[in-house]
Amino acid sequence: MSTSPESIRVADRIATAISRWLAHHSSDGELRRELEAVDLVELTPTQAEAVLELQNELDVNTERPALEMIAREALEAIALPD
Repeated sequence: MSTSPESIRVADRIATAISRWLAHHSSDGELRRELEAVDLVELTPTQAEAVLELQNELDVNTERPALEMIAREALEAIALPD
């Protein structure tokens, strides 16, 4: 599967937002806003699913340790598209 430049930019934006959050450089709200601003149709189905899962867990106020695990899984899905 070829990856378009647009999807690379979207993936980079998501990866940066998640990485900043994992390093405690941004808040849950900032991460949520970054993820909501992404057009999921520019991602692969696996990437979009990972972003949606992370958004859902942010929305239900999952505790930080569990949320970090989900964020790392989302980061992996974004970094290694199918």
